[in-house]
Amino acid sequence: MDLHLVYITAKDSEEAKNMGRTLVKEKLAVCANIFEGVDSIYEWEGKLHEEKEAVLIVKAKGSVLQDLIARAKELNSYDCPCIVTLPIEGGHKEYLDWLAG
Repeated sequence: MDLHLVYITAKDSEEAKNMGRTLVKEKLAVCANIFEGVDSIYEWEGKLHEEKEAVLIVKAKGSVLQDLIARAKELNSYDCPCIVTLPIEGGHKEYLDWLAG
């Protein structure tokens, strides 16, 4: 099975929910989870930032990854959004079968 977790940061939970809904509706993601109020510390353009963000984790098939990344970038308000993919290498077989469709 060619399945992936995709980690995406968003400015807030509403943006993350919009991305999650859109990616699932457009069949680019099978499922989306949102974590609100994540503390993020990072350097951007030479300045240290500490902000609250939302994290969106979606599960997707490898065959749609490039389209998913492009669409998530369109839906994200950040100039350089965090969109990172990780291969799913194992887990609960029945759940993975469901993801694989």
